[in-house]
Amino acid sequence: MARRAKIIPFPTRGATARPPADERALVELHRCDQAEAVVVKSLLESEGIPTLLRSRLAHSVHPFTVGAQGEAVVLVPESELARGRALLARLAPRSGTR
Repeated sequence: MARRAKIIPFPTRGATARPPADERALVELHRCDQAEAVVVKSLLESEGIPTLLRSRLAHSVHPFTVGAQGEAVVLVPESELARGRALLARLAPRSGTR
């Protein structure tokens, strides 16, 4: 029996330059709800810190959350962790002030 269709192979990755190991390692900077995570991500990226948000919930499928179910984790490169913490500490509300 003759083939009826052309087989198209999956593309292969060429040799790409990989960033140094310290730039690939992402570490947790902050845990919060999805709305706060978007604001934190914008703040960090405006300062030149690459940011990734991770959540266990698909918000397109589950539009509402209860408690920690909708928690988002803000990840940054390990080399930028200190700068990110300093930015968040500067904006954190101080207790006892209004």
